Amino acid sequence: MAVLEALHISKSFGETEVLKDISFSLEKGDVVSIIGSSGSGKTTLLRCLNFLEKPSGGIIKVNDEVIFDGADARTQSDEEIRRRRLHFGLVFQSFNLFPQYTAFENVTLACKLLAKERPDFAARKTEILSEIDSRGRVLLEQMGLQDRMDNYPHQLSGGQCQRVAIARALAMEPDILCFDEPTSALDPELTGEVLKVIKELADKKTTMVIVTHEMAFARDVASQVIFMDGGRILEQGDPHEVFENPKEERTKQFLSRFKNG
Repeated sequence: MAVLEALHISKSFGETEVLKDISFSLEKGDVVSIIGSSGSGKTTLLRCLNFLEKPSGGIIKVNDEVIFDGADARTQSDEEIRRRRLHFGLVFQSFNLFPQYTAFENVTLACKLLAKERPDFAARKTEILSEIDSRGRVLLEQMGLQDRMDNYPHQLSGGQCQRVAIARALAMEPDILCFDEPTSALDPELTGEVLKVIKELADKKTTMVIVTHEMAFARDVASQVIFMDGGRILEQGDPHEVFENPKEERTKQFLSRFKNG
């Protein structure tokens, strides 16, 4: 059973059609890398999957449950969309950490806010909050930040901030972890440490969708590569097949810059 199915997703801003009939699926543990030129619709697709933008049409399924159907999108409440968004974790290119909170607080804040909605929260408050704190510490330790838990974002390097953001996304235990250009704001040295963390997540069979300009990384870490152009999926398949033997001329043109770089 597919963890994620995106079927015929479309998105328009006014009269401008940004996504055109996008369809793909992921099995549990799959990693899909989405590549393409700037303006090809990659980030918009990611934002639609996470409901930061509402698709104009199509169907999104997670674990065989329809969480978005363009046919009845208008009847979906904000609360329902917020609940369905929890299937996804999103790591932004610019970190988006709260500057007034420590690394530890950034990782645990959303979980604690969500826990207050649990019917057993009043009776088990201490136990529930303790479990959240423990998971937050474990995740930050996994990110190599055990000595940075009490630091604020301005006291951290860009690579450390991005690792906090990854821990924050994982804390919500999403079905699918999404990355939007996770290294674009980092210098080459810090890029390597973030890519190493993502590679370790892939090795642990974390289901991921990664929008990236890091071509070698996209090829080596993914189980599937999608090349987007002009709001469409122009080519998709096995990473080595797409990179070494692309079928579409536009894919060949795009990848030739990578191979010659």
